Amino acid sequence: MQDRNQGLGKDTVERSIRIVAVGNELLTGVGDPRALGWLGRVLAKTPTESVRLEHYVLAMPGEGTEALSQRWREEALRRFEAGTENHLVIALNDLDLDSETSSARGRLNLANILDRASQEGIRCLVVGPVPTLDSERNQRIAELNAAYEDVASRRRHVYVDTFTPLLQHEQWRGDLAANDGQPGQAGYGLIAWLVLHRGWYPWLGLAEPTT
Repeated sequence: MQDRNQGLGKDTVERSIRIVAVGNELLTGVGDPRALGWLGRVLAKTPTESVRLEHYVLAMPGEGTEALSQRWREEALRRFEAGTENHLVIALNDLDLDSETSSARGRLNLANILDRASQEGIRCLVVGPVPTLDSERNQRIAELNAAYEDVASRRRHVYVDTFTPLLQHEQWRGDLAANDGQPGQAGYGLIAWLVLHRGWYPWLGLAEPTT
């Protein structure tokens, strides 16, 4: 078997990172003409010259935090590997607002996920819910977003607030209006920009590209 470190130099040790992403269908780029979604765009911008990077997307449409908290560990641990740096992306949505799950229960579900991940030595990046075109719903999402951010911050995991910067963003709102309330190419690009510039590289321990 060929040594995958061959050619890296005698004193160079290649880092190995596995990223598992759990959340709803936005992870897969549903509605994106380029079929990349925001995660595909983020990964395409991530330099891999000094690291071996693998990613696995475990999206589930229509899933709130209750169901996510019950399934993530069993599915994620199958993809993680001893001896690698294991990272978990948690892409949250606003679906708890449509269920019997209260804001307090949503907080608890996320807290349980993050606490268990910490016990397993898994570093988490939490991406918060995005805004809609419904102003009344957005008021409720704002409360949910603040609750999620507080939970993640208290546990020292990276939280990317996509809701606040996109709430009144003209390009975001225009993209939702043109795509039946879902992001298209422009919308996914905006989410990707926020993730890349609000914690992605430090979370992975990588230097941010200069270009």
